[in-house]
Amino acid sequence: MISACASNNQEEVLPEETYYDNAREAMDSGNFNEAEQNLDALETYYPFGRYAEQAQLDLIYARYQNLDLEGARAASDRFLRLNPQSDHADYALYLRGLASYNLDVGLAARYFPVDVSARNPGEQLQSFRDFSELLNRYPDSQYAADARQRMIAIRNRMAELELHVARYYIKREAYIAANNRARYVVEKFPTSPATEEALIILAETFRFMDLNKGADDAVAMLKKNFPNSDAFDEDGSFKADMLKREDRSLSSVVTFGLMGDE
Repeated sequence: MISACASNNQEEVLPEETYYDNAREAMDSGNFNEAEQNLDALETYYPFGRYAEQAQLDLIYARYQNLDLEGARAASDRFLRLNPQSDHADYALYLRGLASYNLDVGLAARYFPVDVSARNPGEQLQSFRDFSELLNRYPDSQYAADARQRMIAIRNRMAELELHVARYYIKREAYIAANNRARYVVEKFPTSPATEEALIILAETFRFMDLNKGADDAVAMLKKNFPNSDAFDEDGSFKADMLKREDRSLSSVVTFGLMGDE
């Protein structure tokens, strides 16, 4: 009797083609939970079957659509490890990059306003590496153009993050630190939209610290690359109004203003 009960509780193993057809039908109807269940079963019972490679690819996509971004990335890694010479390796790399690209923001950003530029970049760097690998290995891939655009977006996001930190340092009157952040943006992300504000911060912090040569160079670069910047008045003169000089204790300066003055 015990043996019979155990036998009845065992899941019925369906034919390989049935699992695959069920998974495809579920994906076509947008039911990615059911698709993932059938693809998992297909991999479990038929790991070397005729649908094995396609099932592994479909599993990456199903997990991505199911918002299981960590799972999608793990499935991509597994596919690339098992099928290094596959004609679809570029697709696996692309989806791995997409998963990392969206991993930092998470579900909250889908329903609440989130300032992406203020978040730690985290997996954005991994996404950049994935897309870079895709472009290096498969420059003619149909996913190359989108990957290239996303890499530009990541670089712009990284530059904006540096600006966010620079603004924080300005608020705390830590102008040397703000200057360093702005300089990093100009040197590392010269084509990003953040460069204009970075040059303004450079000019103002240099001028605040009485480093006139650095300030003049920053203003000259700003005028050459952004002649219509709001930082210039009608006469074309640079307007510096971001910083305010205040008398502060040494301890406040050292701690970036976090402890205040007493």
